[in-house]
Amino acid sequence: MKLRPLGDRVIVKPIQDKEATASGIILPDTAKEKPEQGEVMAVGPGKLLENGSRAPVSVKVGDKVVFKKYSPDEVKIDGVEYFVLREEDLMAVVE
Repeated sequence: MKLRPLGDRVIVKPIQDKEATASGIILPDTAKEKPEQGEVMAVGPGKLLENGSRAPVSVKVGDKVVFKKYSPDEVKIDGVEYFVLREEDLMAVVE
């Protein structure tokens, strides 16, 4: 199954934090924080403007991005977790 985002939405695969702390303590899933970074997997065509044209999305597939912690909508496809975000919820591209 494929996801094709609409409008100015972006599909992001979260980058998971380490399973253990620096001292070797293994963290259970309940103790882990929600990821705030991910890799862009798909990009929508852009926001539809009032004049009928589209404003292109400023990120591209493969970019590593930082996003707001509580903004993504979570979707699971074939056992893999993805986040669906609006472009305005992206804060930066990691270079």
